[in-house]
Amino acid sequence: MSVATAETPSEPAKRRERGGRNARREQRSHGPEAHGRPYIVRNIPTYDILSEENLVRIEQTADRILAEIGIEFRDDLVALDHWRRAGAKVEGVLVKFEPGLLREVLKTAPATFTQHARNPERSVEIGGKSVVFSPAYGSPFVMDLDKGRRYGTIEDFRNFVKLAQSSPWLHHSGGTICEPVDVPVNKRHLDMVYSHIRYSDRAFMGSVTSEGRAEESIDMARIVFGDQFADQNCVILGNVNVNSPLVWDATMTTALRAYARANQAAVIVPFILGGAMGPVTNAGAIAQSLAETMAGCALTQLERPGAPVIFGNFLSSMSLRSGSPTFGTPEPAIGSMVIGQLARRLNLPLRCSGNFTTSKLPDAHAMNEGTMSMLAAVHCGANFILHSAGFLDGLLSMSYEKFVMDADFCGALHTYLDGVKIDDNQLALGAFKEVGPGNHFFGCAHTMQNYETAFWDSAIADNEPYEKWQAAGSVDAATRANGRWKTMLAEYQAPPLDEGIDEALQDFMTRRKASMEDAWY
Repeated sequence: MSVATAETPSEPAKRRERGGRNARREQRSHGPEAHGRPYIVRNIPTYDILSEENLVRIEQTADRILAEIGIEFRDDLVALDHWRRAGAKVEGVLVKFEPGLLREVLKTAPATFTQHARNPERSVEIGGKSVVFSPAYGSPFVMDLDKGRRYGTIEDFRNFVKLAQSSPWLHHSGGTICEPVDVPVNKRHLDMVYSHIRYSDRAFMGSVTSEGRAEESIDMARIVFGDQFADQNCVILGNVNVNSPLVWDATMTTALRAYARANQAAVIVPFILGGAMGPVTNAGAIAQSLAETMAGCALTQLERPGAPVIFGNFLSSMSLRSGSPTFGTPEPAIGSMVIGQLARRLNLPLRCSGNFTTSKLPDAHAMNEGTMSMLAAVHCGANFILHSAGFLDGLLSMSYEKFVMDADFCGALHTYLDGVKIDDNQLALGAFKEVGPGNHFFGCAHTMQNYETAFWDSAIADNEPYEKWQAAGSVDAATRANGRWKTMLAEYQAPPLDEGIDEALQDFMTRRKASMEDAWY
């Protein structure tokens, strides 16, 4: 039997020391209090840009849109019945609302709620000062530097779930991270929800492409969490879009009501391209958005009072010369600030803005536009930020390289949102006394005590001197990101999943798929 001494440590001691060094290196690379944080609690204020008078003018315009023009609710008789009972004026599929009606209905909606993850340590708070970063959503194509642009597959979908799970800077597994077009349209929602559950232990989103697919997504969540827990707690989100301008179609309203009926959260999102689905003026688009979103949020409360709901927004511009959508531009970004003020006046959680760009490559164009719109989301007070990572090509493409570049930027935002902490250690008076005038702080006791966690350290940036960077091959950020996502996938380890739950999920999927023929449109 060997005896460990100070000179010859035992193997377990060596492993502990190596583990300690690795942990310290991990902490240095991820900054203070960041790694493993389930969500951010903002420590900086929101940025309010409009006066009370101007906010009231926007609200009054939205009220006039609702009362004088109205919103169509097409082919959903239950929704129309809800509105009749609530006191709205229903003329065929057109519904008009007296000022104050929707705000009264919305009083039952919670200001904050928890979306539970199958790993309780990953559950997220949505609302208040909480900020949750989630991957981009809905791209039919994927892209990387090796294979270029191509249709997404279920393998790509799983890869992005794994990358999101592997990032310390994202908090949510997301939803339709990319469309897996190699799986039938009427069955792919099953594979997507299963992938979120199997390859991630974070909160996730379900399908909204039909009422039945929404219900099956919720059923799969019930298998994981149990019927009783799921009935009393939010365990899945559904992102539903208004068919702007001023139309809610039955595909969206029936899915919306399915989530609300099950006490799950619907994210209510107009998609307004200024000059196409809304006016070219920012104030007009904001008023339209307020009207459309309030109506959708209120419908959840008529379906089930007290159901969680998220006030969503997606303002965008377009090139009026070509008719092409544009993303990451300044008008929607500053418009998000106003949306934040309006959502807070309604006391509702907010989804707003994200990492938007029309760039076709993960380049300076992409990061410039993405930073513009992501900072708008941060400053407007968004609680749930969809499209935090991977958005490229006007949301037509999900980029592997941009995913990790964006996630890296989310890491910087963790520190940014933490604000400036004030205490004796942070004020560092002792360091000034030790160093004195004209000397440097590099080796002083305060620096040595704090250097491992003092600054956030990017996993993508190259901070070496020019000559060293050049000697290493002059590698640009996108190429570094290419290597980074490959390393992340190679090192990925699936979180444990109870075998009984896994079997029940697969049995559910098998039975549902066998009950219908494949549909490809």
